[in-house]
Amino acid sequence: MSLLLLAVAVVVLIVSGIGIMNVMFVTVKERTKEIGTLKAIGAKRKEILSQFLIEAVIISLVGGVIGVIIGFVTIPMLSYFELPAVASVNGVFLGLVFSVVTGVFFGFYPAYKAADLNPIEALRYE
Repeated sequence: MSLLLLAVAVVVLIVSGIGIMNVMFVTVKERTKEIGTLKAIGAKRKEILSQFLIEAVIISLVGGVIGVIIGFVTIPMLSYFELPAVASVNGVFLGLVFSVVTGVFFGFYPAYKAADLNPIEALRYE
């Protein structure tokens, strides 16, 4: 049972990570002109990279909080089916940490692409 739950958790992390990456790619495409303006006025690659990484972390953290809330809601339902489940602070913390790590891992490539844009090409983008 533990192995099955671990396999499901891995699949969920990969799918959610791909979702975060897709959202970040769309965000980079939508804000290409803004990125070009930032680079033209002197923003460093590190600053643009940080901006998009923070965005990815916020998206994944919101998803993690929603997951924790769903977990707390389902615990009483499990007791109805006589399946013992207890929420722990360590479990909640671990879930949120994995959420943030997933956001950083899958958000890094789109953030890197945003920081690597040529400012002239980005300003010309329609």
